[in-house]
Amino acid sequence: MPHAPGENRQVDLDRSVAELADLFADCFSFESVREVVDECRDLLAKTGHHRDDLEQVTVRFARDQLASIAKNRGFLSTERPEVLFVCVHNAGRSQMAACLLDHQARGQVVVRSAGSEPRGSVHRAVVAAMAEVGLDLSTAFPRPLTDAAVRAADVVVTMGCGDACPVYPGTLYYNWELDDPADQPLDRVCTIRDEIARRVEGLAALLIPAQRTPD
Repeated sequence: MPHAPGENRQVDLDRSVAELADLFADCFSFESVREVVDECRDLLAKTGHHRDDLEQVTVRFARDQLASIAKNRGFLSTERPEVLFVCVHNAGRSQMAACLLDHQARGQVVVRSAGSEPRGSVHRAVVAAMAEVGLDLSTAFPRPLTDAAVRAADVVVTMGCGDACPVYPGTLYYNWELDDPADQPLDRVCTIRDEIARRVEGLAALLIPAQRTPD
């Protein structure tokens, strides 16, 4: 007998939990992975993310969260610097910054983004503005800010989220004063995008040796 739609989604989620448990088998028990996945699903649901792909984005969020926790506990190590962009809703500025840096770094930097009060979806004008420069944010989704993500980051860039982001020794913090693209027309969002791109280029030059200019 075929499963109902809700049952199918649960079956898919259970399968994804098993895959994550295999991926992080050297770091966590199956029960611990399941707990993180459940926590991530609850956090996303609280943002208003009730779309049909909640299970899919839960797995994506949980994978990053597990990687952050594993790094913080010393189970995983990487020579790549990790950057976390944080704004209020993770629906505009931090999404654009993360996408731009990920594109420019080409795998040489671990890039994440989050919001102190995340919304359910990325602003449509932001998706359109990024599409104009050939970058796809159509599958991006706002992620809640977690302590694990901040602890795992080597660089944290905040954008209008005040004191919501915890401060840890050894982490480099920047605060970028940028206009919020929420409810802005597309041309204004493109202007904000270009300012973010300029700042991202400077950050990439600090993080990626090949992009540093000679003295």
